[in-house]
Amino acid sequence: MTTQNLLENHRSIRKYSSKNIDQERLEKLLTAGIRASNTGNMQLYSIVVTQGEDEKKALAPAHFYQPMATEAPLVLTICADVNRFSIWCKERKAEPGFDNFQSFITAAIDAVIVAQNIVISAEAMGMGACYLGTTLYTADKIIEILNLPRGVIPITTLTIGYPAETPELTERLPLEAVVHYEKYNNYTPAKIDEYFEEKESIEEYKEFIKQNNKETLAQVFTDVRYPKESSVKFSEVLLETLKKQGFL
Repeated sequence: MTTQNLLENHRSIRKYSSKNIDQERLEKLLTAGIRASNTGNMQLYSIVVTQGEDEKKALAPAHFYQPMATEAPLVLTICADVNRFSIWCKERKAEPGFDNFQSFITAAIDAVIVAQNIVISAEAMGMGACYLGTTLYTADKIIEILNLPRGVIPITTLTIGYPAETPELTERLPLEAVVHYEKYNNYTPAKIDEYFEEKESIEEYKEFIKQNNKETLAQVFTDVRYPKESSVKFSEVLLETLKKQGFL
């Protein structure tokens, strides 16, 4: 399979076989990760590898007990990390200035690029992966579990293993819905209807609407899956965690 086909056929894998990932393949995944582009070649990230059953169980509550968080043979927590580079600076008579929000954003972007490199590498080797969006929701708890020092905060988590399923590809909006040439062209109601027509016509989503007693799919997203109250709550926790970890 070509790289282009690999990327176009990406799917999240949530069920894994019992086959383990050997050390050689693990190191290939990690090496692919650290070859990712990053700001100033400072590598403001760290990867915490979790393979032990007890250790995965310890992380499970922070990932809302999603089955793949314990069933996958490999769990990687990708962190924004200005701690290592700051220590190096101080040891070399330089005063680091990474205790700020800009540095957090920089390190967070670097961490996500690392994660995507790992996912692509895993898929190229016949494995599958899934991003866990719970990581930023419970960053404070993961910090305690993984003993992350000041200057380090978890950004995303990957579960990786050999697939025990082949889910259908999930739909995506058409290119013209997300790509703007030269300048941003805002959306008219007619264009919104056109771009979201496929998503709204999927039977599974229609069933979501019925199950949740809603009128539209948008209401499922705003009222059930991602309600503002929860977002505000998790935002407050994250901001407090950023302060504690020295980014604000």
